[in-house]
Amino acid sequence: MMDCRACRSVFACLAVAFLVAIPAMAARGPVADLSVGGASLDWAPRGSYESMKLRVSGPDGLIIEQSFGAGQQPTFSLFDKAGQRLPDGQYRWELSAAPQLSPAAKRELAAARRSGDPAAMEKLRQSGVLGDAGVQSGTFAISGGAFAADEGQRETSPRATAKARITAPDQVIPDDLIVQGSECVGLDCVNNENFGFDTIRLKENNTRIHFDDTSTSAGFPANDWRIIANDSASGGSSKFSIEDSTGAKTPFTITAGASTNSIFVDSSGRVGLRTSTPVLDLHINTSNTPALRMEQNNSGGFTAQTWDIGANEANWFVRDVTGGSKLSFRIRPGAPTSSIDISADGDVGVGTGSPSTKLHVSGSNGSTKVLVQESSGTTASRELLEIRNAGGVIFALSDTTTAGTRWTQGTSGTTFLWDDQGDAPVEMTLTTAGNLATTGTITPGSSRTVKQAFTPVDANEMLSKVVNLPITSWAYKADPNVRHIGPMAEDFYSSFAVGNDDKGISVTDSAGVAFAAIQGLNQQLAAKDAELVSLKERLAALEAAVASLTAGH
Repeated sequence: MMDCRACRSVFACLAVAFLVAIPAMAARGPVADLSVGGASLDWAPRGSYESMKLRVSGPDGLIIEQSFGAGQQPTFSLFDKAGQRLPDGQYRWELSAAPQLSPAAKRELAAARRSGDPAAMEKLRQSGVLGDAGVQSGTFAISGGAFAADEGQRETSPRATAKARITAPDQVIPDDLIVQGSECVGLDCVNNENFGFDTIRLKENNTRIHFDDTSTSAGFPANDWRIIANDSASGGSSKFSIEDSTGAKTPFTITAGASTNSIFVDSSGRVGLRTSTPVLDLHINTSNTPALRMEQNNSGGFTAQTWDIGANEANWFVRDVTGGSKLSFRIRPGAPTSSIDISADGDVGVGTGSPSTKLHVSGSNGSTKVLVQESSGTTASRELLEIRNAGGVIFALSDTTTAGTRWTQGTSGTTFLWDDQGDAPVEMTLTTAGNLATTGTITPGSSRTVKQAFTPVDANEMLSKVVNLPITSWAYKADPNVRHIGPMAEDFYSSFAVGNDDKGISVTDSAGVAFAAIQGLNQQLAAKDAELVSLKERLAALEAAVASLTAGH
């Protein structure tokens, strides 16, 4: 480290103030004070918090999570929910606290979140309105069915007594020191130490390496760091850590028992987790469901939410852990290329890598279709598809094997239409008044093959009912300017009892009644014709008789 020693007289006071301020700014202190009871660990919060969350990891992947509301004291029992004693072994705990926020602070926080502006969030955080939140962690052990850890109990170090026995003064070497061999440092080093391949060895019950930066000039970095091997407390963790001594933080830790290649960086900078041969920039290798957890705790004032991204032989998935571990998004093994493909302009392709519209569904195996299905067990009418547009809405149906055949269905103003775009005019229209018009004919099915329950009809009876059926001229309420002539559906249904109900008259039924009435009328005309023939014959006979009588006189 380079120091401008000539400047020290100028900046001495400023430098001292700066160095004193660093620890004060960097460390907030513990969230809570830990105490060890006979069958529980208890944390006494050092302030008021909205909530606290305790997570404990133990042997064989054991994870225990507990949440505590405002005013509750976090505690961890020696027994699980089933009443079983927890297994012996090393445990690590982490306690996170969410600050208590005023209603005004919550509103400011929500507004900053909605804005999506990182600067707004940072400004709010620096203003202090988010309160004093924090995360605290530590370790303990369970041995023989009891807690073996106590943060207040530390192993007595022989260093102090050893120093009392050593009377030789410290050796100060005002020059370079070159050791052409190995070096052992620590109270437990012995004469003729067997170094093996070790060049430097630290040997005692508390091994630490401290990097003490003595820079005092303003502008020079002066943070102190420490390398720590194992906790010094009884029941503490066997670990290797790098400590930010000035900031009172431990940003990096490896605990004993971590698998080989837990973290491996190859020569190209690729990182492997549990593999020494990473294939990509980050390669996770495990025997069961490699996954990534993204957890938003509530220490920043936002609602806690946890998501997992994982993969296994069944699927690649996104899991909403907070929402009941629902698998919100899944991709199955074997899914074809471009099963879902989003182009640079935001178009989404299903089965195609070059979508031409906002949603483009494509397939080539003869089974491509789109299905919208509501699987509720409750029977009810539901809207399953809605399409909106400021103007007309058109569906196009194209037969690619027939040139120029393209049918459209859609709206034009308030009219719904069907149009073969290959010619004019529009083939069929339906108005909001219910008027249906076509440029051709309407042909209801009437084949004997689609009918059943045949019953003869008395044509004369039909004619009599038609004769007595009230016929009026009228207009539909929805279309009052257009006049029509015909019977009322109620009268028609009362007379003939055909159709779905008495609210409408089927064109098939009205035509059938007309046919029957015509037959009845024809029968009556035939009878009249026969009667007329008979009368003519009688008249002719009578005229012949009269003529005979007249001739005799």
